[in-house]
Amino acid sequence: MGSVSNLKIDLVEVCEAAARACAPFIGSGNKDEGDGLAVDAMRSRINQVKMRGLIVIGEGAKDEAPALYDGEAVGTGEGIGVDIAVDPIEGTNLFAKDMPGSICTLAAAPVGTMFQPGPCFYMDKQVYPKVARGKIDPQAPVAERLGQLARALGKERRELKVFILDKPRHQELIAEVYAAGAKVRLATDGDVNGAIQAVLNMGSDALFGIGGTPEGIVTACAARAMGAEMFARMAPQKDFEIELCRKEGVDTQRILTRDELVTSDDVLFIATGLTSGAYVRHVKVGYDAYGRHKTTDTVVLDGGVGNIRRVQTTVHV
Repeated sequence: MGSVSNLKIDLVEVCEAAARACAPFIGSGNKDEGDGLAVDAMRSRINQVKMRGLIVIGEGAKDEAPALYDGEAVGTGEGIGVDIAVDPIEGTNLFAKDMPGSICTLAAAPVGTMFQPGPCFYMDKQVYPKVARGKIDPQAPVAERLGQLARALGKERRELKVFILDKPRHQELIAEVYAAGAKVRLATDGDVNGAIQAVLNMGSDALFGIGGTPEGIVTACAARAMGAEMFARMAPQKDFEIELCRKEGVDTQRILTRDELVTSDDVLFIATGLTSGAYVRHVKVGYDAYGRHKTTDTVVLDGGVGNIRRVQTTVHV
């Protein structure tokens, strides 16, 4: 029986292809054109991978995407069955403004192991590093959770930094973190970027708040690969989404654990940098004796073997 881990190089090339394709629009103010190019390049390359892939959660209705949608079959149709979660451009506003933290990302796990959220496009997430696993009460007040995290990390609460999306819905949450004595790292979007900072304990100690469901499933794979901690609950935001969740009986109070969001250790998280961030660099364009080239920087978190791999690739274009 094959392992998802064995597909890492092919799936790295999927993210690299998307990054190279959309790179000309970084800083252009045009996120839609860039996103379309990333989706097309990702879809083209992923369909060359020898696997029976299924997009469990992708661009979907939230982004009104025509490709890489939930339920789309990808790959050659041969080899092992693989659940795929994708976000061709995570942090589209960061991408459009050439601000730090935008990535091309996907996650992969054995078929049937990724949580399927149905009509919910948003989830409320908590992400913590490995040292905090099993030491956080996800239903405790913010101040209490920060105290638990500080003890796990051997820090004072005033030393903690929590990544939160700078959205109106988070104003009370942000105030609670400040009131508890901790610091906040704000970003306009890109909560996978913030979550991975927490998973790798690079720049942020935790992530709190509501973001996209695709990003949540991708993050769960990263957390599982690295032995980190994560909790989530469905958090519909728009009226039509709330109504869909009500009709389908979605329990928006239920706390989902990391191992419910993805049930296998044989997982991959892959992120290729579009703009530079805490753990990947931006796409670089250069010239040499052979002509023009693009260099991408990618991180791979591999739960199958429990390691972190850095991949830098230069392709003449």
